[in-house]
Amino acid sequence: MNDDRIIKLYFDRSEDAITETDKKYGGACRNVAYNILGSHEDSEECTNDTYMKVWDAIPPQKPKKLGAFVVTIARNIALDMYKAAKRIKNGGGFKSVDFDEIACCLPAKESVESAVDRQAVLNAVEKFLSTLPREKQIMFVRRFFYFSTYGEIAADLNTTEDRVRKSLTRTREKLREFLEKEGIGI
Repeated sequence: MNDDRIIKLYFDRSEDAITETDKKYGGACRNVAYNILGSHEDSEECTNDTYMKVWDAIPPQKPKKLGAFVVTIARNIALDMYKAAKRIKNGGGFKSVDFDEIACCLPAKESVESAVDRQAVLNAVEKFLSTLPREKQIMFVRRFFYFSTYGEIAADLNTTEDRVRKSLTRTREKLREFLEKEGIGI
């Protein structure tokens, strides 16, 4: 099923939207979550939480690229789960407090200034990536967005881990130089 039809299912509030989303993007969600969390159970939980967030977000949002929208949500949830697990492991967790109950009293996660700064960095990174050859774009996105291992990237691109590692090292250096030229401090 194409993305427009799946989005229409969300707007119609049909539960088939989640089924179709899982068929099309479930594997990518589980993969990115597993790459971050290292646990099949946690990646499955993350994927289910993703579908709930997507259900709540569409409507009113109508994403241009449903796959990117869904996988980004899965990635962010997995990162939050990872950070929470790390806090609890280090003794800093507050398991007994339900923050949803006091969410309306807490300040926003991000100030307007930091949101603008974040968007400027994202725009600059997109601009930089558009200057790279397709293979280097794939390596960069797979490593730093999907958290794929060097081995996974090498296997998919039919190359060696060493080549991927060296290419990404050079790309990171070029990105740093590009961001400095754009006036973005690192």
